Amino acid sequence: MNRKHIFFAVACTFLLASCDYQANNQIKQKDLAEGDEYVYGVHPDSSARQLKNKYTAKPENEIRAGKIREKLFGPAGAIATGN
Repeated sequence: MNRKHIFFAVACTFLLASCDYQANNQIKQKDLAEGDEYVYGVHPDSSARQLKNKYTAKPENEIRAGKIREKLFGPAGAIATGN
C-alpha cells in the first residue's frame, strides 16, 4: 500500500511539473503605447513622464473616500469589537 502512495505522489509531481502554467496564460498582442515617452519614459530605467504630474490634495476627496469605505466595509471599529 505504501508503494502505491509513493507512486501516486511521484506521478502527480511529474504531471504538475510538466504543466507550463503561465506560458499559455498570456495574450500576445501589439503594444499600442510602445515607444511612448509619456507612458514608458525616455528609456527603460527612467520614470514615465506622466508620473511627474502633481495634484493638489483636496480634503473633500478624503471625506468622500472615507464614506465610501464605511459603506463598503462598515464602521472602522466593527471588526475589532466584533459588532
